[in-house]
Amino acid sequence: MSTDMTTEAITEPMRFDTKIAVLLRDDLEPWQRLNVTSFLVSGLGTQIPEVIGEPYEDADGVGYLPMFRQPVMVFEATKEVLVAAHGRVLSRALPRAVFTSDLFGTGNDRDNRAAVRAVPTAGLDVVGLAVYGPRNGVDKVVKGARMHP
Repeated sequence: MSTDMTTEAITEPMRFDTKIAVLLRDDLEPWQRLNVTSFLVSGLGTQIPEVIGEPYEDADGVGYLPMFRQPVMVFEATKEVLVAAHGRVLSRALPRAVFTSDLFGTGNDRDNRAAVRAVPTAGLDVVGLAVYGPRNGVDKVVKGARMHP
């Protein structure tokens, strides 16, 4: 009996040696969690093209934009754990995106960047962090966090 290698490759689960993680502060409102997550992950694909898969197309030939090629793991943590994670991501020099509480009061990219630029690194009130890198490195950054419910 012949085995179709293409079918086997499709049915085998894909394992990645990298991880995309979003860490959210656990005291955010539901709308804030969604907003922060959206903003954070938008930065990864612009600077790390290998995280983006191929474009999608439905059976009628209608095209759709490509998305991440791998799952995004979403975690939540206390402010203290998030502060520690921010320090770890910086010390590991992993690609990262940051969202601070000040960004809830701005309404555009220019003001967002100015709000972050106005605060020293140690003074940032980080409410969200996205990180990409080797699985073990990302796991060390989000240590102490729990999967978002």
